[in-house]
Amino acid sequence: MSKHLHRELESLREQLVNQFTVVEQMIQMAVRALVERRTDFADRVVESDEGVDITDVQIEEECLKLLALHQPMAGDLRWLITVVKVNGELERMADTACNIAERAKAMSAFPMFTVPEQMTEMVDATIRMVRRSLDAFVTNDAKMAVEVIKMDDLVDQQNRQIIEHLQELIKADPSLIEPAFHCFSASRHLERIGDLAENLAEETIYLVEGEIVRHKHGVIGDAAK
Repeated sequence: MSKHLHRELESLREQLVNQFTVVEQMIQMAVRALVERRTDFADRVVESDEGVDITDVQIEEECLKLLALHQPMAGDLRWLITVVKVNGELERMADTACNIAERAKAMSAFPMFTVPEQMTEMVDATIRMVRRSLDAFVTNDAKMAVEVIKMDDLVDQQNRQIIEHLQELIKADPSLIEPAFHCFSASRHLERIGDLAENLAEETIYLVEGEIVRHKHGVIGDAAK
């Protein structure tokens, strides 16, 4: 690898890690806005999205430039391909955090509506998935990535429990339809962030093992042993 390419790859890695940090903070702030009814946090999440979009384009353009100028081979090529995919997943995470922030702002009009207790558990599980998926990518840890993929079942289950709870609330008191709908939407967005963290974990396994594991979760336990 040329020294110039090495410097460019290191710079790209720093940009991506910074994007990780910003997106994780957006997710944390969005869920706090939801649970704590902090519309100021929701506004900050939405304001942060423009910066993420700009960085998203910069990272993709840099990857394409390096592919065209240096025509990297083997591990470097795989790393750049993975960065393009991971970069896209991070941008989608940021957009989904904005969706949660918008639901939080809508729910602020219903201060007497209680967010289901299961939501806090789902928030914790989702944040854990995001952090571990990012850590797995940065440290090239395929085993941690496999753990993240397995965690998605719990988030899916929690989402179903929240939806069932909200349905019971609406049956008991139809006047709660609107706030329950906003809460339902927020839960679905949280579940989506879990899916995106799972996608990040899959890309880490591809980066480390060279194996595409999408649609193979039934046998994922054999990966990275």
